[in-house]
Amino acid sequence: MSDPQRIRLTLEQEDDYAFRIRFDETTIADLMTDEPAPLGKGEGPNPTRLLAAAVANCLSASLLFALRKFKNTPGKLVTHATAELARNEQGRLRVEHIHADIQLAEAGTAHASLERILAQFENFCVVTESVRHGVDVSVSITDADGVQLHGTARAE
Repeated sequence: MSDPQRIRLTLEQEDDYAFRIRFDETTIADLMTDEPAPLGKGEGPNPTRLLAAAVANCLSASLLFALRKFKNTPGKLVTHATAELARNEQGRLRVEHIHADIQLAEAGTAHASLERILAQFENFCVVTESVRHGVDVSVSITDADGVQLHGTARAE
């Protein structure tokens, strides 16, 4: 196994439920997120939409990579994603299912090794496989004075 990689980002509350996300150590433009009404103003994607977008994007990129690996030259992919939300036993809203519908620009017969590609491309999607198999999440809360109020500190 290789050394773990880290992706760092910073969220800063702008207004109510709107947050500016800064992708640390990159030149990527900041992203504004917001919850839909009645909590927020819906002026940016909320975390649920970002999760669906991340799954759909990762699957699309994995398919594109696999197609090209086998010397195919696919046209532009179009992917539609649907996230279905439902309430759990405690009545809390959860993402129950994400469906990604990837559309090729050409007939499948135009691609070499398509059966092999379709059998394995999902396994290379970092986001989808992480979501499917669960993600270990730790939480810590620190106050303005640097006092840790909850959880355990993570190694930097």
